[in-house]
Amino acid sequence: MNIGPCPRRLIRTSAAVAALGVGSLSLAACGDDSGAGGGKVSVAASFYPMAYLAQRIGGDHVQVQNLTKPGTEPHDLELSPKQTGQLSEADMIVYLKGLQPAVDEAVQQSEIGNVAEATSFTTLEKHGTDVHGEKDHGGHGGHGEDGGDSGHEGHDHGDDAAGDPHVWLDPVRYAQIAEGVGKHLQKADPDHKAEYKKNTEAVVARLHALDKEFRDGLKAKKTDTFVTTHAAFGYLAERYGLHEEAVSGIDPESEPSAARMKQLHEVAKKDGVGTVFFEDNASDKTARTLADDLRLKTAVLSPLESVKDPEKQDYFSVMHQNLTALKTALGAQ
Repeated sequence: MNIGPCPRRLIRTSAAVAALGVGSLSLAACGDDSGAGGGKVSVAASFYPMAYLAQRIGGDHVQVQNLTKPGTEPHDLELSPKQTGQLSEADMIVYLKGLQPAVDEAVQQSEIGNVAEATSFTTLEKHGTDVHGEKDHGGHGGHGEDGGDSGHEGHDHGDDAAGDPHVWLDPVRYAQIAEGVGKHLQKADPDHKAEYKKNTEAVVARLHALDKEFRDGLKAKKTDTFVTTHAAFGYLAERYGLHEEAVSGIDPESEPSAARMKQLHEVAKKDGVGTVFFEDNASDKTARTLADDLRLKTAVLSPLESVKDPEKQDYFSVMHQNLTALKTALGAQ
């Protein structure tokens, strides 16, 4: 059957999506809502935070496929040559440059015309295993109460290749990304521009409310320092005046040196640290070893790179769990 030209490229067959390893989508003719695709905008998202924004903003008008399966480590994602080729079948891709090298390479090789790259909508900084929030810099400026990025003296700003990619853990930066994704969806599907704009505003409002919850919830903290196995929380630490000490660096697979473990022992004793955090999708072996040595508690602090059950959890529910965990560890309850 000759369907004729479409006003925008859709993922046309189940094979196209199956090749991505992210599910299946039946053949959908343009303007025909009877198929599984229903003529929707097909969006390929690199990992959970990007998929979440695309789905919340796109609503019923998008078909979002997350390239990273729930509960898996996004950093380790690999795409076959066939999967890379199939990316060009999507109407739009939402990804974050610098987090998943396989996706970066695939996007460069694809022919997708509408690319929403998250770091282009906000700012990146270089972070190591030791990140101090604004209060630890002696009042140098930093983040204003309105959520802007008005200072950062004393921080090492990175470019897209070298910067810390974990920007979604700062609700203010994540809101900036949401606005960028919303504009790209409006471009991809101008017929539903008003709805995308309304949905974007709703997501941004929720993120600003979450920002206020973190500010208010951490005001009464007794200590600023928290220890975690993965240096994913630098932006969160800066936003809320905290001090992150991480066992490993930006790469969660890196192994800590004996010297680093000794430093952490000293920091924990000096700053009154009572809890060592580990990730929900990673081994807690290092955290428990450090905690046992210092007789500290362990708890989960999620970097939200993935969620195990998207039907029961979402970005906001996990961030609220993170806030509760931090309030308990920092004595702000």
